[in-house]
Amino acid sequence: MRHTAEIDNDRAFAAKLGDRSLFPHLAPLVYVNHAGISPPSRPVRLAVMALLDDYAAQGAAAFPAWYAQRLRLREKLGRLVGAEADDIALVQSTTRGLTDIALCFPWRPGDRVILFEGEFPANVTPWQRAAELFGLETVFLPLGGFADGSGSGLARLDDELRRGARLVAVSAVQFQTGLRMPLAAIGALCRAHGAELCVDAVQAVGATPVDVGAAGVDYLACGGHKWMMGLEGTGFLYIRRERLQALRPSVAGWLSHEDGVSFLFQGPGKLRYDRPIRQRADFVEGGNLNAAGYAGLEAAVDLILQIGVERIHEHANRFLDPLEEALRERGWESLRPADPALRACSLGVRPPGGASVVELYRELTRLGIACAIPDGVVRFSPHWPNALDEWEQVLLSADEALGRVRKG
Repeated sequence: MRHTAEIDNDRAFAAKLGDRSLFPHLAPLVYVNHAGISPPSRPVRLAVMALLDDYAAQGAAAFPAWYAQRLRLREKLGRLVGAEADDIALVQSTTRGLTDIALCFPWRPGDRVILFEGEFPANVTPWQRAAELFGLETVFLPLGGFADGSGSGLARLDDELRRGARLVAVSAVQFQTGLRMPLAAIGALCRAHGAELCVDAVQAVGATPVDVGAAGVDYLACGGHKWMMGLEGTGFLYIRRERLQALRPSVAGWLSHEDGVSFLFQGPGKLRYDRPIRQRADFVEGGNLNAAGYAGLEAAVDLILQIGVERIHEHANRFLDPLEEALRERGWESLRPADPALRACSLGVRPPGGASVVELYRELTRLGIACAIPDGVVRFSPHWPNALDEWEQVLLSADEALGRVRKG
């Protein structure tokens, strides 16, 4: 059995920019797919094993300690986005958090929801389903005009909000291009027109700064397996406290009630079905959670908080700057915003000469470069463990891969 002191020692690992020594099992020569799935670090693996060992030794008696761990995790997740622990709920994914809001929002028939073309489907499907269920109208706006400095994207959104809308759903960072959306400006427009703002933050939290208060965000959902470097099946949902009372608890379960577990521990006469639903964000936690996953997520978040999100963001862009320049010189098309203020931590590029992106991906993988190709864009997404000189290996491998593809 692993004791608390041993678990705490496991969490004492030092995270250092550009040092992947905490990832001893990582096989690729250069791992630049953190916008897809991050590999678990040694502290994450040890935290998961610590929970499993504890439950293996104690069974149900291990629950109180790990329940307290999840309370601690909420506070740390809140620190990542500028929120309080009581405004954070643990959910299994970005999709689940967005779906919870889509189902619990106090819709009226005919309400309009503003979405954006090119979004990841996780931030589209829940709103389409809500539209089908509640008789809503979905409006799609183009993303053009947000990255070019023209201001036309915000102007277009302003025009649409003037026609009336209940909610705007947008990603903090666009998954193909790494475009960092101007959340504060979008939030200000929403408040001016009486709309609420819901943010898919899975491509941001952990590597790109997000502040829900400063940006006027009402709801934010984020999975833990990308930039937070946790495991799949973990994530969180932020709900602005002022919005809770109006939400309908359509997704509530037995653990959503106030004092919902007392009947299990306090003797007879405590079993009731009329306890009120909690007026906190965690009312969406209706049943048991992925305890092992959240043990690992805390270990991952601890490493990020050690370094600081601002420093991680700067580090990733110092990696991408020379890589982007060199690829441009070779004829690759970059989709990265020209304005550094609009950059997250990904570089999306298209190869020259119409080369097959799928074949390029296969060759890059064979050469030890872990990347992604969302909708035909080659995407490189480094994080804090990537050494700054690894971009040179990415470039050499891109040259080699492109040569192989051209030779057939």
